[in-house]
Amino acid sequence: IHRHNDKAKHRAMLVVLVLLVPLGYLVTVGVQASQVPMIHDISTDRDNPPAPVALLARRGADANPLDYSAAVATAQAAAYPDIQPLYLSGEPQQALARAQQAARALGWHVVDVDAAAGRLEATDTTFWFGFVDDIVVRVVAEGERSRVDVRSVSRVGKGDVGKNAARIRAFLQQL
Repeated sequence: IHRHNDKAKHRAMLVVLVLLVPLGYLVTVGVQASQVPMIHDISTDRDNPPAPVALLARRGADANPLDYSAAVATAQAAAYPDIQPLYLSGEPQQALARAQQAARALGWHVVDVDAAAGRLEATDTTFWFGFVDDIVVRVVAEGERSRVDVRSVSRVGKGDVGKNAARIRAFLQQL
């Protein structure tokens, strides 16, 4: 009887642990969500965010709209003032090649690279729920350097719990 009770206790503890891990994750996500604005579209260029071309066909009819409004720009500027364009020395083609390397290093699925347009399009899938987010990188010449702008937009959901801003920060750091 004593062994049976020990097994039952161990099984009960295991069940509690298995339930606590997802619960803890949900609480963490809830806290994070309360600390960031309810937006799902982040760009280093709040006046003219890079627009997807190749990704449009993959987004689906139910995907979030790609309208980057003044209200979103204001909320982003307040919450993520550090999300700014990156300037690199050299030609845009070199910067675009570096962007492609950085995207792959981060595990993004590169969908299209249009060297003539200076645009890279990729997707990234979130770990826990498998949400697919779209990323557009635009590289243009600005004087003797290249300006790199990045946009990361969630296909679903009203908010992103800060994931798109974190993705852009990681990309710019990698670049």
